[in-house]
Amino acid sequence: MTLTGVGVLLIGVAFIVIAIFVAHVLNNLAGVLQGVEKTVNQFPKQMDDILKETGNLIEESNHTLRDINDKMQQLSPMFYIMGDVGNVTRKFSSSLVDVTDSLKMKTGEANEVTKKNKLGGAYGSFALGYYWLQKRREQKKAEQGGVAGRGSNE
Repeated sequence: MTLTGVGVLLIGVAFIVIAIFVAHVLNNLAGVLQGVEKTVNQFPKQMDDILKETGNLIEESNHTLRDINDKMQQLSPMFYIMGDVGNVTRKFSSSLVDVTDSLKMKTGEANEVTKKNKLGGAYGSFALGYYWLQKRREQKKAEQGGVAGRGSNE
């Protein structure tokens, strides 16, 4: 064998090694592609399941929303009542403030009388009680006069 024959023999052996390596790589690639094929074949079934579950979720959401709307319609009168109670409470508390202010003014008048007459201690308390008693009698007389006047007009 000549040098050319040895070279051709080496080239042939190299081609065989390369062919075996390429065959091994192609075999592994074929296995990967078979796995991809199985996954792709399962994909439509998985998508159908996902879409079915999504449809069920939307249906349940609509049912829940309808239920919430029904309950809100049932509760709305209660909210109106609570608003009315709030308004009544506000009006009542403002009238209490007016009554408190008037009592404060009346008490201030009694204090002025006490200071004016230089009444203090127990004597001042008795004088204040007497002053309130007089004011109350005057108020009752005024109310009785108003009631009697109304009775005669009817």
